Amino acid sequence: MKSIRDLYKIGKGPSSSHTMGPERAAGIFRAEHPDADSYRVVLYGSLSKTGVGHGTDRVLRSVFAPTPTEIVFSQEDPSDLKHPNTLDFFAIKDGESSPAMRVQSVGGGDIVIEGRTDAQSQDIYPENSFAEIMQFCKWRNIRLWEYVELNEGKEIWEFLAQIWKAMRWSIADGLAASGTLPGGLNVERKAKYLYEQAVQNEVPQVRECRIVCSYAFAVSEQNADNGTIVTAPTCGSCGVVPAVLRYMQERYKYPEQRILQALAVAGIFGNLVKQNASISGAECGCQAEIGTACSMAAAALSELANMSLEQTEYAAEIALEHHLGLTCDPICGLVQIPCIERNAVAAMRALNSCNLSWFLCNTRNISFDMVVKTMYQTGIHISNAFRETSEGGLAQLYQRRIR
Repeated sequence: MKSIRDLYKIGKGPSSSHTMGPERAAGIFRAEHPDADSYRVVLYGSLSKTGVGHGTDRVLRSVFAPTPTEIVFSQEDPSDLKHPNTLDFFAIKDGESSPAMRVQSVGGGDIVIEGRTDAQSQDIYPENSFAEIMQFCKWRNIRLWEYVELNEGKEIWEFLAQIWKAMRWSIADGLAASGTLPGGLNVERKAKYLYEQAVQNEVPQVRECRIVCSYAFAVSEQNADNGTIVTAPTCGSCGVVPAVLRYMQERYKYPEQRILQALAVAGIFGNLVKQNASISGAECGCQAEIGTACSMAAAALSELANMSLEQTEYAAEIALEHHLGLTCDPICGLVQIPCIERNAVAAMRALNSCNLSWFLCNTRNISFDMVVKTMYQTGIHISNAFRETSEGGLAQLYQRRIR
């Protein structure tokens, strides 16, 4: 299994698959063809269907600027397409085109260049399932964050400190901002409004919901406005983990190191989904993005509460299981409706999943590994219209309503 450094990435929104991945691929291609007279990029699958709303064309042109760049939104996918987020790069020099560099943007900002292995990081974790990880941790009598340190080295804490700093900044920036998000849907920012809506004699449960949701809105709105966020595990689901961790740190005064340990544990669960299923909305629907984020957040909360390995697994399993079948249907291809609200709902569900696990762990029947496999099987059988194509669900009905 890969390093959690490959899961948490600091970058610009609104989409890890549609902006961060293509941006990285374009940088590699430009470095290999620096003297091209022009560039041509052909987008397939979900990249073609939602590329404008997700900003794919914008980020590609910014990488290749000032060299002229043609972006083609293909209306037909080639028969040998291996991933729904695929793009071909061509460099034009003296009227001649280079061979295509085909790239798959597989989620979380990661890319696979077909025919190459140089873009892939090495495995650093020998274990590839939670069952294996649990067995090892019990044998060594260590907690999950210690398992991360054992494999990643002590320098992982400096990395996670930077990740946590970026998460906090995304919350602060989002809470300070107001106005309308770009894209034409006229979606008003709501984070600041939520945060400031304290009422007299507000009951603790209502305050918790309001604050947690305001933090999730803040990060997600920053993402929608092309701001800087952390993939956790993706841009579209970036608000869940920072929202719950920030709230818990403020409420219970957890020291910084405990938050970093919780982030490490969250990273393990995100990596397991990425390794054994998918975190790509184009491949498996929103269950792969927001479901994984909720699972990561539930596991992080369990670590903060010093829960057992079994309780932590159960919390993560509950969180993912009850997002099974969640579709990805962004209106107009923008990461706004229903994406922003989903981050807030998932943050609250993470809290509930952790609480349920505390009491009911001994009654569980489903393992985390099983629900990950189920999520992947569910995802690949979801209709293409509901896998980040903006061709079904809310995206279709909204378009029909405004005509």
